[in-house]
Amino acid sequence: MIPYQPIAAPDAPLARRNPVAKVAAALVVSVALIATVDPVAPAVAIGFELAVVPLFGIRYSALARRAWPLLLSALGILCTLVLFAAERTGSLLWQAGPVAVTTGVLGTALGMALRVIAVALPGVLVFATTDPTDLTDALVQNVKAPPRFAIGALAAFRLVPLLALEWRMLSLARRARGIDAGRNPLTRLRLFGSTAFALLVGAIRRGTRLATAMDARGFDSGSPRTSARRQRFTAADAALVAGAAALAGGALAVSVALGTFRPLVG
Repeated sequence: MIPYQPIAAPDAPLARRNPVAKVAAALVVSVALIATVDPVAPAVAIGFELAVVPLFGIRYSALARRAWPLLLSALGILCTLVLFAAERTGSLLWQAGPVAVTTGVLGTALGMALRVIAVALPGVLVFATTDPTDLTDALVQNVKAPPRFAIGALAAFRLVPLLALEWRMLSLARRARGIDAGRNPLTRLRLFGSTAFALLVGAIRRGTRLATAMDARGFDSGSPRTSARRQRFTAADAALVAGAAALAGGALAVSVALGTFRPLVG
């Protein structure tokens, strides 16, 4: 098993907060930003989120290494909406053949891309600063989640990095047997599907063994269980959730004040 370790300094002010409080704060920001499609509110939220990164004890370079798939996804959304949006409202900014970029299309695409970053970035910060075992303990003690569910989620989270290693081992084993796609894209696609299926089968088998082992250890007995480490929800944790709500409300307030607020529904 490949151990998962947080990348933050453990003594950072926000990194040592209760895991449930950090998850709740991330959910508050994410749910609030889903309510609007304008680019101003998520841009303000991203600015606040990047400003508090040092309080989580994370270097910006380490955060960039964790969040580059998120940035790539946002760029893909931006390009897709700019090129293929059905409605071309607003003033024409640039045109090349059938592709016409207008202010309406650009605003909508930019709002969607920024919203993806603003909604997902708090989650990246939470899981980059939280030990999975602490999160499991907090879910059981503070949220009263069923231990079977919480420990099962912990086991799955611990095994996620193992999937990348198994994928590499399967690829190397096939190459050693002379099964290599070379530069043929169709062969690459076929090998990708077969490797993914083998990885799925292995994951299901491992999950079945874990479930059997957990049942053998009494996780399905319904008996009360004790926790080795206490997770306390303090006033500072409540302040973190309140601060996240204030951040989300402030971002929406700036959007409304500037007249750019566009609700998702209505």
